[in-house]
Amino acid sequence: MLDLSCRDWVERQRAGLSLVPDLVLPNSVEGDRAVGIFNKLRLFDVPGTPTMAEAAGDWFRRIVWALFASLDPVTKARLIRELFLLVPKKNNKTTGGALLMLTALLMNERPRAPFLLTGPVHKTADDAFAAAEGAITLDNVLHKKLHVRDHLKTIIHRETGAKLEIMTFDPDIVTGKKVVGALIDEEHILGKMPRAKKAMVQLRGGMMPFPEAFLAIITTQSDEAPAGVFKEDLTKAREIRDGKRSGQMLPVLYEFPGDMQRSEEKLWRDPANWPMVTPNLGRSIALDTLVQAFNDEEANGEAALRTWASQHLNVEIGLALMTDRWAGADFWEAAGEPGLTLEALLERSEVCVVGIDGGGLDDLLGLCVMGRERGTRRWLTWHHAWAHKIVLERRKEIAPRLLDFEAAGELSLVEKPGMDVKEVADVVCQVRDAGLLPEKHGIGVDGAGIGDIVDELTAPERGFAVGADGQIVAISQGWRLNGAIKTTERKLAGGDMVHGSLLLMNFCVGNAKIEDKGNAVSITKQVSGKAKIDPLMATFDAAYLMALNPAAMVIGEDYELTTT
Repeated sequence: MLDLSCRDWVERQRAGLSLVPDLVLPNSVEGDRAVGIFNKLRLFDVPGTPTMAEAAGDWFRRIVWALFASLDPVTKARLIRELFLLVPKKNNKTTGGALLMLTALLMNERPRAPFLLTGPVHKTADDAFAAAEGAITLDNVLHKKLHVRDHLKTIIHRETGAKLEIMTFDPDIVTGKKVVGALIDEEHILGKMPRAKKAMVQLRGGMMPFPEAFLAIITTQSDEAPAGVFKEDLTKAREIRDGKRSGQMLPVLYEFPGDMQRSEEKLWRDPANWPMVTPNLGRSIALDTLVQAFNDEEANGEAALRTWASQHLNVEIGLALMTDRWAGADFWEAAGEPGLTLEALLERSEVCVVGIDGGGLDDLLGLCVMGRERGTRRWLTWHHAWAHKIVLERRKEIAPRLLDFEAAGELSLVEKPGMDVKEVADVVCQVRDAGLLPEKHGIGVDGAGIGDIVDELTAPERGFAVGADGQIVAISQGWRLNGAIKTTERKLAGGDMVHGSLLLMNFCVGNAKIEDKGNAVSITKQVSGKAKIDPLMATFDAAYLMALNPAAMVIGEDYELTTT
């Protein structure tokens, strides 16, 4: 299989070089021919209607060349079956994609071959069609060779009968389609659609009968944490680029290295670094325009700036920040310790408490195990959540994210009510059996809707007790949780609280909205709306108990903590 990795991508970006690796492909003649056609196409909405030879950068021409040069002249099989191009807005993304598909239509030799270009919203599809139609109108040869059906947004090759359909993405239409070539614009939006993954699987399957078929994905970064099919394709592209896996996808990702995005200096904010991720700079976009837009959004606050940066600099958003966000959200990401497992937490802790928060069938059941680290006395936290599968239907807008959390092992989907409660109780027993749970007030639960949890924990085989002398205590919510909320904020800001950098918790923390209650603040599910915050509320329940400075159960006069 062709090696499509580009391990030196950072050095290439800094030097302004193509991110298409140096490939030996079987059909350079076909690649040159494709570039020749692409170069002659004109931009209808730019003064002087320049050709792509004048308006496009070599970075995009190299992509065109590689895609078509990979077509084996003997077997007629394309060695590069997919393209994943991650590039910020205003870098000739939609126009370049439309003219790439027009080039494919002109290069095609298969009679009546179907091609598809789809965008997530009407405007994207309209812009793509306008770019293709405009290029045809400005070229007398193309005007005679291609028949444009405006009302259907379809372009038909008069000689081969091949057609290019341009439409808004619809899972019902895309599912079952058989195409020789397809382009998906702005896939990051599809990642939020619950049925998009299935539609993409079907689309890829529909290409299998055609050895020359290709799928091009051209997208910006998501304005929220990547999710669904977009997250899957983005991960695949990164792994192929970095040489961690093989595949027939050509990865071209204009993004900052992880250390530049996560550094305390926030190096991505420096305009001197922006040419790394804006390959069409000086053509379709100017640096001073970007700087002005950056300054405008920075004045609107961190949330607005992050959203702008995701679209114009491909900065990946890990945690959404709203104007009415919880103050601890600003420090959450920096407090992460990736890979912090429950077993590691138990090993490092001198005492642990547990917070539990749950609701109805369309809510999450959130669990937080919080340990006080030996020596440092930092608070270590481990989280998990459970959900009934019915939530995927009742909360379709977040279903792709929940499935991502399940795939990451951070959330468990259960078939029947009660399965989740038993698994929560199993974890609580694991903490107790490690000798780390306080004799009293070690399990904090939401005071409402806790009947099933209490019933399971107080069952004879579990052996926990409720009440003043018991280990299970109801934690009052609303403004009464103000102390725990403020304490958690201070611990995070001071570096005295650590978590496992879960995508689940980034989601929950980003969803939390505050409501002022006199001198107190309140975070409730009602204020946060349909978005889920249950595991975060479980964290506050645990913080309430940990703030009481508990001690682990004493086994004899001198006891030793052990873990299972």
